[in-house]
Amino acid sequence: MDRTAFEAALPRAGFTESVGQDLPAGDTTPEHSHNFDARLLILSGSLILESGGTRRSYGPGEVFEVPRDTPHAEIAGATGVSYIAGRRR
Repeated sequence: MDRTAFEAALPRAGFTESVGQDLPAGDTTPEHSHNFDARLLILSGSLILESGGTRRSYGPGEVFEVPRDTPHAEIAGATGVSYIAGRRR
């Protein structure tokens, strides 16, 4: 999915906020959770999401969601990651 289509779809799905994020290679966000649903689009690089004992890597153009109150950790890939995230409260 491209950024334009992703951003156009967010409000239709109830995601009223969006933020961009860039993380350097190997940067790790320890396990945490949010009080909102998150929908992410990877713009460049890769992001590893660790949740429930499993890990999955996402690359450019991939979209995924993290439901509210879901414990997870985020690890930027070898070249870092740039993404946009929608938030639904």
